[in-house]
Amino acid sequence: MHILWGCLIAAVGLFMVICGSTKSEFVIYRLMVARSRILWGEKVHRFYQIVGTMVIIFGALVALGYIWR
Repeated sequence: MHILWGCLIAAVGLFMVICGSTKSEFVIYRLMVARSRILWGEKVHRFYQIVGTMVIIFGALVALGYIWR
């Protein structure tokens, strides 16, 4: 079961990285950006690229069983 959750977490991270790189206009990403822009200003897209990478790493660790046994 941890493989499934790890892959889903990594997919969310990949979504963040792709949308942050392309400055996507996808509805869910726009909502996330609107809330984050208050704190991060114009660097919000870079923030989502970095956080997305961290989420991908966390998802890989979960899928491999290092976290959440």
